[in-house]
Amino acid sequence: MQTSLNWGLLLVTVTIMVALALYSNKVMHSSKGEGGFLLAANCLGPFIGASTIVATAFSGWGFMGSPGVAYKYGAIELLGNFFFAPAMILAVLFCARFLHQKAQTMGTLTIAEYIAASHDGPQSVKRVTQAFCAIITIVLLLIFLVGQIKALGLLAGPWLGISHTSASLIMVTIIIIYTSIGGLAAVAFTDTFMVLGMCLSAIIIMVTIFTDLPPSVLIEQLNAIDKNLLAPQDSGPYGSSRWHVLMVLPYAFIYSATLPYMSIRFMAFANTTKLHHVAAYMTPMACLLSLVPIVGCYIRVKVPTLTTPDDAMPVFLTQFLSPSLSAIVTLFILFAMKSTANSVLHAISGAVSHDLRQALWPQSSLTAKQLLLLNRSAVLGLGTLGFIIMLFAPPFMLSMLAILGSGTLMAALVAPTLLAHWLPGNIYAALSALVIGFFSGCLLFVEFHFGWVEAPLYASFLACCSYALVAKCCQYQFIANHLRHL
Repeated sequence: MQTSLNWGLLLVTVTIMVALALYSNKVMHSSKGEGGFLLAANCLGPFIGASTIVATAFSGWGFMGSPGVAYKYGAIELLGNFFFAPAMILAVLFCARFLHQKAQTMGTLTIAEYIAASHDGPQSVKRVTQAFCAIITIVLLLIFLVGQIKALGLLAGPWLGISHTSASLIMVTIIIIYTSIGGLAAVAFTDTFMVLGMCLSAIIIMVTIFTDLPPSVLIEQLNAIDKNLLAPQDSGPYGSSRWHVLMVLPYAFIYSATLPYMSIRFMAFANTTKLHHVAAYMTPMACLLSLVPIVGCYIRVKVPTLTTPDDAMPVFLTQFLSPSLSAIVTLFILFAMKSTANSVLHAISGAVSHDLRQALWPQSSLTAKQLLLLNRSAVLGLGTLGFIIMLFAPPFMLSMLAILGSGTLMAALVAPTLLAHWLPGNIYAALSALVIGFFSGCLLFVEFHFGWVEAPLYASFLACCSYALVAKCCQYQFIANHLRHL
């Protein structure tokens, strides 16, 4: 009976998402060329824009992984998770406008193309830079996508009463269908539908917890278990001191402003969209979703003997919610995972169908229909590839894949997208920053035992230093050459 209810909920929501995708297909065709598929025909208004940004940033990690961290480390995770809300809002207010305006002026449709077009230099080097940026985007975000597909299967399998593999296949098929139909517009419209469900689930969770244990009682009982849960001596997974958790704020800011599956929303805003309106819609949604890790603290009081902290949310769903509420909240958690997976899939499909095509075959002349077919084929192929890799990949930690993929990519992109706005450099500076950010990010993550956000931030710093150094050297070289000709 319960499984039938779950299948019914899934079918209803899939029908809604496909209907939204079909509507977005009409919106997409209002723009001739790839701009309709890759940039949603620049139709994102304040509410849709805010919703898709929040839905993408607060992925399944916020609902599944973060409560487990809070169960183990306590309130430090609440602070770390909460920093994402102001970081995203600051990224919108301070970075969205110039990214949007410059992208429209140059006619660029992806972050890799934006980097190549916004830096002066030989066309051959620009093509190499765009290709390298596309390749690392594909590799790192494909790693991230594999983790999302596995997480979807792990949650949806027991919920639907089928194997994890079958559940993963169903979930990735749904994502491929609506993403390929309407591109970024479909992603944004379905994200808006999904984030409303995510916010409703957060309300259900908070009401359930605080009806049973008021905040003062919860605090008192956490203190009775372990005072370090509320007054920690370090930042838990974020670093060895209390202050390391503050690094989440710059990490989340760079994450929101540079990662292709996040910053592409800035480029897709409508010209009439007011950024302060976007921020106003984002604030309550982001703050509400930031409260979800409290589940971990609640389960620490109620079930203090969990051997696996990541079981905090599943235990809450099965033991502390009614079957119908548990079914609804589980569906909304699946929404959180899908809202990130569809954005990642769209980003890497754009890197393949647009960036690599431009870098390798710059003279190719395809019709609008052929380009759309190429875009959709990339979504289908990469979604299928992600599922296949998941089948044969060795056991891995989902949080590790998320940080390796997104953290390393943001380190590579921060200088040529953000720093370049205040410290202009040429294409050689951009390429050096991409290379240094990518390889230093991988090295620091694999070889050193830093906190979760330390390695990406250190790699970001090295990439920015490389960008500034090469930019200054090229500037001095230009001046020297000019003086020799006088």
